[in-house]
Amino acid sequence: VKAGALTAGELMTTPAITVHADATLAQAARVMARRGVKRLPVVDRHGLLEGVVSRSDLLKVFLRDDEDIAEEVTRTVVARPCLRQTVTVDVAEGVVTFGGALRDRSLVPVIARLARGVEGVVDVRVELDEPASAPPPR
Repeated sequence: VKAGALTAGELMTTPAITVHADATLAQAARVMARRGVKRLPVVDRHGLLEGVVSRSDLLKVFLRDDEDIAEEVTRTVVARPCLRQTVTVDVAEGVVTFGGALRDRSLVPVIARLARGVEGVVDVRVELDEPASAPPPR
């Protein structure tokens, strides 16, 4: 039937396979792999097209070197004065792991969100402890 198509509507895949703009890159990659598509329309919360992710877009991100990712996360996230002394960054296969200690736990979602914004980051793990408090004075 598709071989005889004369219009885009006759040739298109329906229903459209899409992903929401807030989906992670890993989620988008899984949808593309499971559904066998090379391009994935990205839609907003109303279903309106925002853009398109292609396989080559994903490959560029997933193939970024761990050392480059760690350097950028360290420079753009952990270099902040409140984090610099206590938070460490480790990257393995695109997964960023924050270690060390963090007094202000309300910063955890901010740190994770900033790290996810770095190109090449596949996932973020936060393994932060609260810093040991100084012993009470005698």
